[in-house]
Amino acid sequence: MQNISVRALRPGRPLLLVVALTLVATACGGTDDTAGTGATTEDVSETAGDATTPAETGTGDATTTPDATDTPDVTDTPDATDTPDATATAGAGGDHKIGYISLGDSVPFVKLVSDGIREEADAAGVDLVFCDSEIDAAKALSCAQNLAVQGVEGVLNFQVFQDSSPEICSAYGGVPTIAIDITQPPCETVFMGANNREAGRMAGAALGEFVSNEFDCDYTAYVSLESTASGAANTDRMGGYREGFEEHCPITNERVLDGADRTDPALEQMSDLLTALPGDRIIVVAINEDGILGAIGAARTLGRENDLYYSGQGTDPSVWCEIKNNPNYIVSTAYFPERYGSIVVPAMMEILDGGTVEGPLYTEHELITAENIEEFYEVTNCG
Repeated sequence: MQNISVRALRPGRPLLLVVALTLVATACGGTDDTAGTGATTEDVSETAGDATTPAETGTGDATTTPDATDTPDVTDTPDATDTPDATATAGAGGDHKIGYISLGDSVPFVKLVSDGIREEADAAGVDLVFCDSEIDAAKALSCAQNLAVQGVEGVLNFQVFQDSSPEICSAYGGVPTIAIDITQPPCETVFMGANNREAGRMAGAALGEFVSNEFDCDYTAYVSLESTASGAANTDRMGGYREGFEEHCPITNERVLDGADRTDPALEQMSDLLTALPGDRIIVVAINEDGILGAIGAARTLGRENDLYYSGQGTDPSVWCEIKNNPNYIVSTAYFPERYGSIVVPAMMEILDGGTVEGPLYTEHELITAENIEEFYEVTNCG
């Protein structure tokens, strides 16, 4: 494990809380994706059928169905239907056509993944058929059906509902599949994403070391914000957190909040928990940064800012200011989602060209703290 010092925190140190709670919803397609390439864009909609959508479920990095209408946000189609649109972007070469099912571009982490995939596909000169599942099982199935209609040769699959993967794989014909962050049996050719067990362990160990050094392992509760619908990703990542933490301190008074991987559900569940949980040394870990932002919002609303100590996963831009300025945000594991495209697109092209890609394909992980965040990111506009 990399040696990164975790800052010594003195209880009672004033907080500089700048919480970025606004999620920016993004579109399924748009003219900017093809500017300067001579590319064309085509929108195709199909009826989703009778697939159901679980309520408040999880993702490898995001889950619960957002509070939104049934209409996807499509920038170049004002009168969008209830069905997500598959947007085809033709690259300069157009030798292959690949599909991409986004988990939900309203999630900051996912938006970075999607943007990187678009950029890499355009640079590689391939046709990319993009469809946003909007964290919805029915829409993920509809996306798969649309990809089949479009005749894609391979799929980059970032849909979150692992239990739905057999049906979704079948809907797009079981073509070669690169699973992103959530495993996709039975059609998964190779997995690309986080080394979930190690990513959790890294942050858990750093957080446990902090609790040992500062509190001699004397703390109120260990709260885990999880997303069991994402299957193995949740099990491995949050299990890794526990393993790493227990390298330094035992788990005390554990509380698991499921479906708390979106900001609003996490805020609601943490608010309910905090009203019944006194104490000023509450450890909060989360499967992603959205859950952490919800926990921070709950603590601030209840005047409990000094009582909670946080560690999240992903280090997406929504949490940079918290890491830099909030002394109670201890450590995050970075995933660099903006780099995913540079891994999955070349890998898919190799597969479609008859090559073999050995997996899993893991993203790089780094521990990020207030001390080193600006070595990796330019943190500005924190107020």
